[in-house]
Amino acid sequence: MSNRAKKKLEAKRRRKMYILVRDCFPIGHQVNCVAHAALGCYLKYKDDPKMQEWLDHSYRKVTCQVSDEEFEAAKEAADDWVVITENSLSNQEVALAFKPRGEYPDFFKNLRLFGAEFDFQ
Repeated sequence: MSNRAKKKLEAKRRRKMYILVRDCFPIGHQVNCVAHAALGCYLKYKDDPKMQEWLDHSYRKVTCQVSDEEFEAAKEAADDWVVITENSLSNQEVALAFKPRGEYPDFFKNLRLFGAEFDFQ
């Protein structure tokens, strides 16, 4: 494989989907909405070649719990996202999933990973 082909494949492998969930809701709603967000993002962008590359070469996801302010700021920081609302929470927005990409704005790098406060040992 040529160096160019290797670099192209590595770029595809770096693609990831960010999923953000508001931390103000009960954990059960957060978990369900994260799953719905991943599926909703796939369904919205399934015909996009970049989505297919992500499915074929990466399938990486980063899930973060965010404040209400971070949730709203994320909508402005990047485009191509899907929002998930929850009927049992008066149709409030609970999660966002962003179409997989290789690079995200720096804003995303400082978000808290989902479950970071839990000790799973």
